[in-house]
Amino acid sequence: MPKINAATVAEHRARQREALIQAAIDILVSEGAAAVTPAAVGARAGLARSSVYQYFDSSAALLATIVEEAFRRSDEALARAMADATGPVERVEAYFRESLRLGAEGAHRPAAALMGAELHPACQERLMELHLRQVAPFRAAVAEIGVPDPELTADMIAGMLHSALSSVEHGAPLEAVTRRALELVHRCLAAEG
Repeated sequence: MPKINAATVAEHRARQREALIQAAIDILVSEGAAAVTPAAVGARAGLARSSVYQYFDSSAALLATIVEEAFRRSDEALARAMADATGPVERVEAYFRESLRLGAEGAHRPAAALMGAELHPACQERLMELHLRQVAPFRAAVAEIGVPDPELTADMIAGMLHSALSSVEHGAPLEAVTRRALELVHRCLAAEG
């Protein structure tokens, strides 16, 4: 009988599953989607491949779980950040600021790696669905501000966010990037409003 390193079997299984998911994310980010196999994930997590199959029946199941987990964690952080905002401009700022903070922590790396991967069409479709759901509150806040072309404005601000994320991921100081990017966002919103 395998050793259980938790107070309950359920807690042990939850820890094992989380370790497998984290191992799969690490492999995805460092080696790409094709490298996310039950054998590789098991080895990275310190478990036998046969143990991986108790949780995930295939590489596709591992990737599908990564898709869900990557967005769940970011969605929760973004929702918390935006919940405290008092108006639409503040919600845009909160979304922008929290996205950059998450980027500095590497939270966007799994989703970025998945976006560039050759995934099963259903998994690719789910990835896009989750992405659109994640940006919906940001886009709604931009529209609520009352800018003349809210979709274009939201797209342009999203482009600034992607550029700012790239700067942070390449070592630029988070606070400096955030401050400068938000100055540009305010200019964009003021020019439109």
